[in-house]
Amino acid sequence: MQITTPDKAEIASINGVALNTVDETLSADDLRQRACSELLRQAASAQGLLSDRDMPTTDGVLSEEASSAIEALLEQSLAIPEPSEEACRRHHAANQAVYSTGERVNVRHILFAVTQGVDVVALRNRAETTLLDVRCHDGSNVEDGFSKAARTLSNCPSGAEGGSLGWLTTADCAPEFAKELFGHAEVGVLPRLVHSRFGLHVVEVLAREPGQEQSFDSVRGAVAMALRQKTYVTALRQYLSLLAGEAAIVGVDLDASDSPLVQ
Repeated sequence: MQITTPDKAEIASINGVALNTVDETLSADDLRQRACSELLRQAASAQGLLSDRDMPTTDGVLSEEASSAIEALLEQSLAIPEPSEEACRRHHAANQAVYSTGERVNVRHILFAVTQGVDVVALRNRAETTLLDVRCHDGSNVEDGFSKAARTLSNCPSGAEGGSLGWLTTADCAPEFAKELFGHAEVGVLPRLVHSRFGLHVVEVLAREPGQEQSFDSVRGAVAMALRQKTYVTALRQYLSLLAGEAAIVGVDLDASDSPLVQ
């Protein structure tokens, strides 16, 4: 992989195909996502799955033809074996909380919303500072540190109630938010920011009600699907790494973190 650092006015590219315009500012994650999409688009074209007439768009959005070609490319390029029953049973035994039903958590949060034009670095700094502050409160005062921070800082209407979201089930939450709350034993302020489509959350779990564990036979299909997805993500990362190793890359570091494309 040949990686070149661009001059200030230079744009990022994959094999000479621009990923952005000179006057366009992208986050590192958005730039990596465009780079991975373009790597796959070019690979599909090289395999004869996509017409040479298909051209990348200036906004990084793939054409319908390119999306279909990439799907066909991945289907023929990624070997995804079926998980064995032994592997499924081990996964179920190690993650029984994930496959329980009826779990509830009593939660409050402070939302730092990511909106268009917001300074994400400054927003994260404010969120991390707030997380550190509220982890120090002991909850002994009527107006504790968490409630006060929620009332003054949260971009969620729940801020008026001290950040309270009440008792939640998985059906009440966005999947990425639920993943951080359910299937865990943590009670108290979570020691990490929770990321969701809405922004960054400082979260406190006030109480938990455990769910009813499900037998392996009743969730066999869900377990197998989860293992297939893990295998698929690993195979896709390896394939993208292979494509990147053969590409001329300017202005984007694909090794910096996982691309949103494969999360």
